[in-house]
Amino acid sequence: MKKEYLEVEALRGLAMDIIANAKSGHPGMALSSAPLLYALYRDHLVASPSDSSWIDRDRFVLSAGHGSALLYALLHLCGYPLPMDQLRLFRKLGSLTPGHPEYGHTAGVDCTAGPLGQGIAQAVGMALAERHLRHLYPEGERLVDHYTYCLVGDGCLEEGISQEAISFAGIEKLSRLIVLYDRNDCTLDGPLSDSSVEDVRLRFEAAKWNVLEIADGNDVDEVSKAIALAKEAKSKPTLILCHTVIGYGSPYEGSHKSHGKAFSKEEVLQTKKNLGYPYGEFEVPEQVYETFRQTFAQRGEKALAEYKRELLAYRKDHPQNYLQFEKYLENDVSHDLFSSAPVYPEDFKQATRDTSQSLLELLYQEVPILVGGSADVADSVKTRVPGLVDMTPEHPEGKNIRFGIREFAMASIANGMLLHKGVRPYVGSFLVFADYMKGALRMSAMERLPLVYLFSHDSIAVGEDGPTHQPIEQLTMLRSIPGFDVYRPCDATETASCYRLAFASKDRPSALILTRQGLPLQRNSSFEKCAKGAYVLEKEGKERPDLVLIASGSEVDLLCKCRRLLLDEGIDCRVVSMPSTTLFDRQEESYREEVLGKDYDRRVYVEMGKGDLLYKYAKNVIAIDSFGKSGSYETLLEEYGFTPEKISKRLAALLEK
Repeated sequence: MKKEYLEVEALRGLAMDIIANAKSGHPGMALSSAPLLYALYRDHLVASPSDSSWIDRDRFVLSAGHGSALLYALLHLCGYPLPMDQLRLFRKLGSLTPGHPEYGHTAGVDCTAGPLGQGIAQAVGMALAERHLRHLYPEGERLVDHYTYCLVGDGCLEEGISQEAISFAGIEKLSRLIVLYDRNDCTLDGPLSDSSVEDVRLRFEAAKWNVLEIADGNDVDEVSKAIALAKEAKSKPTLILCHTVIGYGSPYEGSHKSHGKAFSKEEVLQTKKNLGYPYGEFEVPEQVYETFRQTFAQRGEKALAEYKRELLAYRKDHPQNYLQFEKYLENDVSHDLFSSAPVYPEDFKQATRDTSQSLLELLYQEVPILVGGSADVADSVKTRVPGLVDMTPEHPEGKNIRFGIREFAMASIANGMLLHKGVRPYVGSFLVFADYMKGALRMSAMERLPLVYLFSHDSIAVGEDGPTHQPIEQLTMLRSIPGFDVYRPCDATETASCYRLAFASKDRPSALILTRQGLPLQRNSSFEKCAKGAYVLEKEGKERPDLVLIASGSEVDLLCKCRRLLLDEGIDCRVVSMPSTTLFDRQEESYREEVLGKDYDRRVYVEMGKGDLLYKYAKNVIAIDSFGKSGSYETLLEEYGFTPEKISKRLAALLEK
C-alpha cells in the first residue's frame, strides 16, 4: 500500500507558495515531481550542504529547469544556504532564486538548465568525467566514486539534443547515470499526444539503456526501490520512467494549463486542502526539516568526513597522483602551458588546423587531464593526436573521444565534463556547424566554462564542398556571444599564442578558427603581441599611413601582399593583424587607438564573411554578404574578389574617394 509523506506535501506546498508569491513560475511539474525528488534526496543522493562543491558528491541536474521552485524548496529544506527570505524573492532581480537554476549562483545547483535537453546532455558529460577520472588514477575509485542523477520531463525528451545525448550515453555504457523521467503527458501547449506518440521505453532500450517503470509516480517507496536497482546496473545507464499527473491536487490537475500558470493564493489554499497539507503560506512544520537533517544531511556529512579521511590515506599511498588530482580540481591548466611559440623556419607554410594538431601533441605531453574529440571529423579538424587511445567503455582512461555526428550534444557533454571538474576537454568541428551548437556555445559562456572549440574550414576557401559547408555568418555569431573569446590566427606563431590564451582561460570559453589551406609564416607575427587581440604587423614607412588595413586569419597574408602592390603605386599602408576582436575590445582605449590610428575613415577591414560587426573597427569593410559557391578555392577567391590584385584596386579606389 502506498504511503503518504508529509515531506512530499511540504515540498509541493512550499513550491506553490514560492510561485504564487512571485506571480510567475511553473507549478505543474513541481506538483508532479515532488515525490521523485523526495525519494532521491531522502534515500540516495550523497551531497553536503556544508560543502556544496566537493568533488566526490553525487551530481543532480534538473534538466527540466522550469521546475526550479521545487528545487529551491528542496535545497532550503535540506539545509543549503538558501533561507526562506530568498524563496520569497523567487524570480526577483539579484536573488539566489532566479527563474531557472544557474550554476555558480545558488549553492546546490550543479548545472544551469532550462533550455530543454541541454540538462540531460550535461549530465552525460558529468557521468563521462566521473568514469574517466576514476580510471585515470591508480585506485581512482578512492578519489572519485559517485552517481549522476537527472530529472527530465516530456519536453526535454522531445528536443533533438536529448537523443544525441541518450545515444552517446548508451554507447559509452555510463552505468552511473540515472535519469528520472517525469512522464506527466503534457507540454506547454497541450497534451503530449499532440506532439509525440513514441514509445519512450523502446526508444531508450534501442539506445542500450536499462529502463525501469513506475506506474504511480506518487509512490515514494517504489521510486526509491527503482533508484536502488538502477545503482546496481553495471553496464548501462538507467531511465526510470515515472507516470505522474501534472498539477497534481490542483484545480488544473492533469491539464497543460498548470504547466506555466502561477496559481492564485486561493488556488494554492485549495490545492493544499486537496493534498491534506494544513499549513499556511511559507509555513513548514519542524518535522519536515528534521527528516531531511536525519536523512540527506546526515548521510552527506558522514560521507564528506569519510572522504576527507580517505584523501589523507590516498595522499600517503600515492603522493604524486594525489598532488596531480588536487592541482587540477578547478580545471586550471595555465601553469602547464608553453610560454613561447615553437620555432618555425622563415619559409614555413602550414594550414593552421595542422599547426593546431602539433600544438595538441605538445599539450598532451604537459597536461595530464586533457581530453577531447570531434563530431566525426577528427582527421579533417585534426583533433586526434597520433598514438592516443580512444575513450571507450573498455578504455575509460582514453583521451580521444569519438562523439559521433552529434555536434550539439558534443559541446553540451563537454560543458558537463567541465562542470564536474578535474578534466579539461576540447571539441572540434567545421566552423559552419557551429550553428548546430549555438545553444551549448551560449551555455559555455553563461556557466563561465573554459571549453575550447576547435573550428576548421574557416571560409569560402573550403572550396568544392560549396555553400552548405562554407561559413559566412558564423564568425559574426561567435563574436556576438557575451563572455566568449574568438581567435582567428594568421599563421603558426599566432596559432600557438591563441592556443595558450584559450587553454589558460579559467572562466571563458574560446573558439579557435582554423584554416584548411596553408598559410605562410608572417615575418613580424608576434606570440606576445597576439595576446592583446590585435597589433601592427607591418608599419607604414611615413609619419601617417594612407590606409590602415585590418584582417584576421588567411586575409592577413592577403593584405600584406596588397600592401606591397600599393607601395609600387606610392600608397603606404599599415597592416593590422586582429586575431581576436573580443580580446582587443578589452584593451585600454589608448592601445586600441595606437594600433588602429585615430582616423576611422582611413581604416579598412577585409574578411571573407559577413561584415556587420566589423564597422566597429573600420568605416570601410570588404566582406561577403552572400552564401558561397562550389569550386576550387582559387577560383572562388577570384570570383569573390579576394585576390591581391582585386583588393588592391578596391583599396586604391577607396583612397581616391
